[in-house]
Amino acid sequence: MATVRGLRHLLSCSRWRLGSGEAPQSRMLAAVLPGISQVDNNSDFLGKTPHRRHPGILQLPCIKVPPALAAAAQFLLLESSMPNVEKQVQALTNYLWSRRLPVEPQELQRRAVHLEKKFLENPDLGQVEEKLREAVLRALRKTTYHWQELSYNESLSLVYMAARLDGGFAAVSRAFHEIQARVPEFQPQTLMDFGSGTGSVTWAAHSAWGQSLREYLCVDSSAAMLVLAEKLLKGGSESGEPYVPGVFFRQFLPVSPKVQFDVVVSAFSLSELPSKADRTELVQTLWRKTSHFLVLVENGTKAGHCLLMDARDLVLKGKEKSPLDPRPGFVFAPCPHELPCPQLTASKPLACSFSQAYHCIPFSWNKKKQKEEKFSMVILARGSPEEANRWPRITQPVLKRPRHVHCHLCCPDGHMQHAVITARQHGRDLYRCARVSSWGDLLPVITPSESELPLSPADDKDFLT
Repeated sequence: MATVRGLRHLLSCSRWRLGSGEAPQSRMLAAVLPGISQVDNNSDFLGKTPHRRHPGILQLPCIKVPPALAAAAQFLLLESSMPNVEKQVQALTNYLWSRRLPVEPQELQRRAVHLEKKFLENPDLGQVEEKLREAVLRALRKTTYHWQELSYNESLSLVYMAARLDGGFAAVSRAFHEIQARVPEFQPQTLMDFGSGTGSVTWAAHSAWGQSLREYLCVDSSAAMLVLAEKLLKGGSESGEPYVPGVFFRQFLPVSPKVQFDVVVSAFSLSELPSKADRTELVQTLWRKTSHFLVLVENGTKAGHCLLMDARDLVLKGKEKSPLDPRPGFVFAPCPHELPCPQLTASKPLACSFSQAYHCIPFSWNKKKQKEEKFSMVILARGSPEEANRWPRITQPVLKRPRHVHCHLCCPDGHMQHAVITARQHGRDLYRCARVSSWGDLLPVITPSESELPLSPADDKDFLT
């Protein structure tokens, strides 16, 4: 596989090293109460590195799709001569973004029983069983989300390529960058992409680890999608030389339990499964196939975030141990903990999402040169939580005000914290680090326990305005 060294060594020896002779992490940071911690100015935390490049910076600049991929996509779309492409792209984009989870059979039955009891109170319906059944079904149709499985034939695959190729590439590239930046020694040799679609994961992986990756396995149930992905690799033709060598296409997952991959990816695929049981089976299978990292990406909506949290909890609480790989799993990113997601347990649940800017493929209808891809992700790794860096994650855009900065942090103790950082209270280094940080970055501090934190100020709203 990728390396004979274990993931423990890969992670422990790459904890934000900025050069030889740097002090260990425990000496770089000093906890200060109240509120959030302060960077120890005497520890040479940044060395000669400017604040704008502090070790928590993970946000990528505006991402551009490889020119070969953009050219192939434009060629295939022109060759197809598909009418009303712009309208179809917009319709599919809106549908995918507004898509919710399918209702489980147990929930549907519970709703039906509730409606039946409600209708039985009506004397006109209580005497006729057929009339009661019709009323229940009619009410269910009006109140239940009608989830439908998308069948990706040749034309729908092209529309999906035009709608999601560049955005999907940007989201996956950001997820891979998280691993690349924090574990630079990790050089995978094998990768499996479940629900590979147009192959954007393969292109993103090649951009990140092209020198080490030797095998890419793309798995998708749609034969039309696999054909399209292969054409994109060959510049739009069926017989050209592939831009990325070592790519294999399959409609089914490898059967052998001995087969593992250094990186396993499922991007925007969990939402395509019709039931929780199917998603549970898939996540367990993907985790068994994972040697180092399992990367899950979905739309940055509540539905997408809930899917990822279910998968995260399934791996963390999973009691079944593979005899071939008994190593447990932990959350590598974005969570700095293995506790329940504070975004979902809040009084008003929010999706934990991130944003990545990207240059659009210049299709004729793309008036904007740049767009933002909003997505949710979870990266699970083999090993123990002690191997990961536990700095707070910035979960919302950083609000910069005169002489103070607002940061919304997901902290290692499993709680959200609204931190107002000033140079006077927290030190010049931490203030400058916070001011140049972005949504999705890590703030290089150690936070005190929740019990030691003061209550949020009542005038937070005034700061935010």
